[in-house]
Amino acid sequence: MKPHDPKESFNADVAGRYDNDLRGDEDAAVAFLAELAGHGPALELAIGTGRIALPLRESGVRVDGIELSEAMVDRLRQKPGGAEVDVRIGDMTATSMDRTYPLVYLVFNTIFNIQTQDGQVECFRNAARHLDGDGVFVIEAAVPDAWLPTDRYAVPEKVTGDSVTLDVCLYDPITQILHENHVTISQSGIRMGPIACRLAWPAELDLMAKIAGLKLVDRWGGWQKQPYTGRDLHVSVYAKA
Repeated sequence: MKPHDPKESFNADVAGRYDNDLRGDEDAAVAFLAELAGHGPALELAIGTGRIALPLRESGVRVDGIELSEAMVDRLRQKPGGAEVDVRIGDMTATSMDRTYPLVYLVFNTIFNIQTQDGQVECFRNAARHLDGDGVFVIEAAVPDAWLPTDRYAVPEKVTGDSVTLDVCLYDPITQILHENHVTISQSGIRMGPIACRLAWPAELDLMAKIAGLKLVDRWGGWQKQPYTGRDLHVSVYAKA
């Protein structure tokens, strides 16, 4: 299967409807991050449309961002306060904001959008370069087992009276890449939403952190600091070693 360009997954069409179905954990995520940021500022890697950054900013924390997709940033700019966020267009594995922060964060499985292990390590290194001496790097990601009932599957993701969305996936255990397509079938036609992700277990992320000069200081099962069970998702907090 040909390599997938992450920009294709976050084009203008996707950016325009990205916030239509929010996860519902935004308030809890903002409270968690605001506590760590203190007076700020904070840096969000892959800031996207500002789903987390804008409410975090409203809580009193200045938020800067790095984002690969210009379409997602255009959508952020259309929102109240979005035009005032300092965002640099670029790859979160290498782009620099030329300053450091008490908090750098990366949410919603976005570490998996980097499709090589080396690239994911570089993301940790870039986060570490942006940290104050006592700053922390927060990652939210799913535990891969929660995504993988089998190596290939198609499951209903959303069903309404006039449309059905299927999550169709093929996982390669050698590369750890999950090829995924959110296929919506409706009266107006068929819409594809392809994406490819390199899944990584928490232990592998911990090793990446060590390579980047970071260490795990906390791991939770969610933004409300639920105990980590290893079954669903994790919110992991790293600091300089």
